[in-house]
Amino acid sequence: MNAPDLKLVVDNAAVAPAAGVSRFHESARAQVAGAATYIDDIPEVRGTLHAAPVCSPVAHGTLRGIDASAALALPGVRAFIGPDDIPGDTMLAAFAHDEPVFAQGTVQFLGQVGGLIVADDVMTARRAARLVKWDIEALAPVLTVHEAHALESYVLPPVHVKRGDATAALKRAPHQLEGAFEVGGQEHFYLEGQIAYVLPLEQQQWWVYSSTQHPGEVQHWVSHALGLANHAVTVECRRMGGGFGGKETQAGHLAVWAAIAANQLKCPVKLRLDRDDDFMVTGKRHPFAYHYRVGFDDTGLLCGLELEMLANCGFSADLSGPVADRAIFHADNAYFLEDVAVHSYRCKTNTQSHTAFRGFGGPQGVIVIERILGDIARALDQDPLDVRLRNLYGIKDRNVTHYQMTVEDNILEPLMTQLALTSGYRERREQIRAFNAQSPVIQKGIALTPVKFGISFTATLFNQAGALVHVYTDGSVQVNHGGTEMGQGLNTKVAAIVADELGVPFERVLSTASDTSKVPNASATAASSGTDLNGRAAQFAARQVRQNLAAFVAGLDGVGAGSVRFAGGQVITEKTTRRWEDVVGAAYANRIQLWSDGFYRTPKIHYDKTTMLGRPFYYFAYGAAVSEVAIDTLTGESRVLKVDILHDVGRSINPAIDIGQIEGGFVQGMGWLTTEQLVWNGKGLLQTHAPSTYKIPTSGDVPAHFQVDLWPEANREDNVHGSKAVGEPPFMLAISVFEALRDAVAQSGGRPEAMNAPATAEEVLRSLMG
Repeated sequence: MNAPDLKLVVDNAAVAPAAGVSRFHESARAQVAGAATYIDDIPEVRGTLHAAPVCSPVAHGTLRGIDASAALALPGVRAFIGPDDIPGDTMLAAFAHDEPVFAQGTVQFLGQVGGLIVADDVMTARRAARLVKWDIEALAPVLTVHEAHALESYVLPPVHVKRGDATAALKRAPHQLEGAFEVGGQEHFYLEGQIAYVLPLEQQQWWVYSSTQHPGEVQHWVSHALGLANHAVTVECRRMGGGFGGKETQAGHLAVWAAIAANQLKCPVKLRLDRDDDFMVTGKRHPFAYHYRVGFDDTGLLCGLELEMLANCGFSADLSGPVADRAIFHADNAYFLEDVAVHSYRCKTNTQSHTAFRGFGGPQGVIVIERILGDIARALDQDPLDVRLRNLYGIKDRNVTHYQMTVEDNILEPLMTQLALTSGYRERREQIRAFNAQSPVIQKGIALTPVKFGISFTATLFNQAGALVHVYTDGSVQVNHGGTEMGQGLNTKVAAIVADELGVPFERVLSTASDTSKVPNASATAASSGTDLNGRAAQFAARQVRQNLAAFVAGLDGVGAGSVRFAGGQVITEKTTRRWEDVVGAAYANRIQLWSDGFYRTPKIHYDKTTMLGRPFYYFAYGAAVSEVAIDTLTGESRVLKVDILHDVGRSINPAIDIGQIEGGFVQGMGWLTTEQLVWNGKGLLQTHAPSTYKIPTSGDVPAHFQVDLWPEANREDNVHGSKAVGEPPFMLAISVFEALRDAVAQSGGRPEAMNAPATAEEVLRSLMG
């Protein structure tokens, strides 16, 4: 890997800026030593009980009753908690208000929670939960988007976005292609499973430890279910062992369930799902099915596109609306669509309610246009890279998206051209063609695909953040913000931002646990906006403290406050240089405020949720990847041989962390498109519900050649430190692997247009056989 400043800082002597330097993650040493605290590591309060979910054994039916008598007879079992024990609303406080806390009247999917068993220890609770008997009159489940679409079974109304006249453009086009394919879902498979620990406090107040990306929503959901005001519930999250979107809304379920049990039994209750239950209860990435008609000219330039997207949402809306919206927004990816019609259907099925996952619908939008361009190139016998370059967003009349946002920061053409050159793409393409001609069994393929990913929550109201910065009398600094740490390095970046704003060494700044009693109404840590929002809010808070100190020092030296500098742990004027600690101590003695809050709202964004037109994103993050693969034409097995990435993170706040995010996002995306297959049987049972049957990538799947470089330009928008978001955009770079696999199938004489995702060995073999 080549990137600036990759040498990690390992001592405290450096006086250089904290941002822009590759530093260890703030919890790295503790995590390696096993000393980092996760919720299951928190010492349990005396009297803590443990809960386990009681899950429906059928996918759809009329619920006539639940018999927990056998479970209650087991020694150590304290109670069965069901709908009658909910003191507040029996429906979750979700946006669509369409999901019950516990199953009532109707069972909607196999694994739906109908109640809890609470016992003295976790294993007793789990054993007892399996003794509970359900009385269900079975109904026929709807398990595919095609069934749901035919029945007009939707969790939300369809959405249609059009520009120009796609039908007329298709008729005029010299060439047309029509196709259909499907892309599967994806299990989040976080290392730390879903967990909540709820402690009753005095006077109907509650403390909730939740492994959540959205403490504010957990607070709202718990208070709603308990029939209390929000201020009675405090939610804390120091860190998660992974989230990937799976803990944005669905961590709230566990907190609500545990809180209801704790309220009923008047004692602390912990609820931690085992891996099997986690698979069966929680939602996944939305599977999509597509049908398209595309017109193009002799050069491969797009003339018109009609696209139908069927999103498998599961049994309730959850976040399916904004996920499907973002898929519409990213159906263009890097390319100008002049005459286009996109039809999005949010299908209701009797499966787990699907939810946020890294990319949040973006990958499901990007993959369809990349597939279309790959098919166009093969139809015209052209290099797919040339067809992609020909269709890129440009200037003047080719720089406005189909949702009417002008692309002002476009770096696609130079970035892709540079990557093609540095990776040797064109030379390797010829070498692969020659290799395949001499290799009857092993066939290779290669593809270069870009990504243009919009950064901001599509729900405009979430683009806000708050933070607190406290400076203590010894000069140490504490920062608290509304974001959550799930391993992505958010706290490390925010601490660096605050350190630079105050001119102190990085080691002087401590980021503390997310806590709804400190920063209220915080948005979820999602949409790749964690650093953009919380880093800027923390910077503003630190700036206010710095300005207070600057005014104090200016008064001492008789200089202008604007001339006071803070750097290297010192406070400098034209007359005097003082130690930071001495200035802080003197300021406290003179009753100068040494703490402040900060607030940030993303500028420029706006769009009409009804028409889906406007500027939903503050800026775009760009990148491109070249992937080379090999397939075994006898078995369908595949391997990724080489990956070269050039990615745009703006001016990196921490290059090591950013490169780690790029690598991790790419490998996770590769898993989605190659090995991670979710399989439901005809009864609605998820059969791939454990590591034995659901295959995530391992270190052995990472190619030996894995080159990551960073684009050198700062963000053209006024973002914190000139940086850009990095969490989600790299995920879509893995679409290059899928396109390379289809290239290999094409070069071996198969039918790449028949390939669905994930491209398992069976799917590759099916495509090879036509």
